[in-house]
Amino acid sequence: MQRRYLGATGISVSDTALGTMNFGGWGNTDRAETVQMIRDALDAGIDFIDTADVYGAGESEEIVGEALQGRRDQVVLATKFGLPGAGHPNQQGASPRWIRRALEASLRRLRTDHVDLYQLHRYDWNTGLDETLGALSDLQQAGLIRAFGHTTFPAEKIVEAQWVAERRGHARFLTEQPQYSMVSRAVETAVLPTAQRYGMGVLSYSPLAHGWLSGRARADLHRAPLNPPMFDSADPANARRAEIVDALTKVADQAGITLPQLAHAFVRAHPAVTSVITGPRTPQQLQDTIAASDVVLGDDVLDAIDAVVPPGTDVNPADAYNATPPSIADPRQRRRA
Repeated sequence: MQRRYLGATGISVSDTALGTMNFGGWGNTDRAETVQMIRDALDAGIDFIDTADVYGAGESEEIVGEALQGRRDQVVLATKFGLPGAGHPNQQGASPRWIRRALEASLRRLRTDHVDLYQLHRYDWNTGLDETLGALSDLQQAGLIRAFGHTTFPAEKIVEAQWVAERRGHARFLTEQPQYSMVSRAVETAVLPTAQRYGMGVLSYSPLAHGWLSGRARADLHRAPLNPPMFDSADPANARRAEIVDALTKVADQAGITLPQLAHAFVRAHPAVTSVITGPRTPQQLQDTIAASDVVLGDDVLDAIDAVVPPGTDVNPADAYNATPPSIADPRQRRRA
């Protein structure tokens, strides 16, 4: 397992991170098995763990907390807050009122007194960045978090957040967590270069494109519970994506590796990416990830991938989880009264 520094945080992490979205109610409900998977990952050299307060309604954090008992100091622990949902509007988002409450709840579930990286799960269109950065800076000064970052920010919001931090004298966001894979490459255009410009660490997620690049049979993908429409073969976009996956499979075969190995190594090859978050659901998937951690792609293989999916493009932009701004979602903001 290779190591890289997480942007300007000064924190060294493994270049593969263990994502735990599939641990608990959203995936593997065998608690003993998922606890052991976390410990197996640590034994294999993966010391970067990423979770979130919403995963399994908090159960994922509880599993991580249980698994890290006696080993907390060996781990760089990251969690998230602020994902918009259907609940009370004051119990989500990035307001100072909610940030502290969310962190206190996460610390209880994680059985720890601090988080190494605290991440805003989505941009909050209803809270000023000055307010959010001020609250996070206070938590950092109190020793409850070591650093903070954000996920799926568009490039212009990354720049705005850096400007607000400098202008207002706050600590700044030091990491970004974008979706990035061989079939989701739009972040190469502006997000990844902007993160590099500001010396930010990048934790990319979904290198297997929600299962499309896992090498699983199409019938298995069609039964995927997370987002079934994403695998609906009647959708022309999915039919096109299936053709692209077949072409990428041939690239992997010619390179003498599996499609998942190609997928992980592709993301790791980008100079902006610090660590690739992998989200196994079973022990075998974890072992496959560990086996893929040493694969390095040559220029010929990367050129072959570029020929299938041009740089900077998403095969299906609808897969992106970026929050829709009010200027698009609310027609009243586009129509003069």
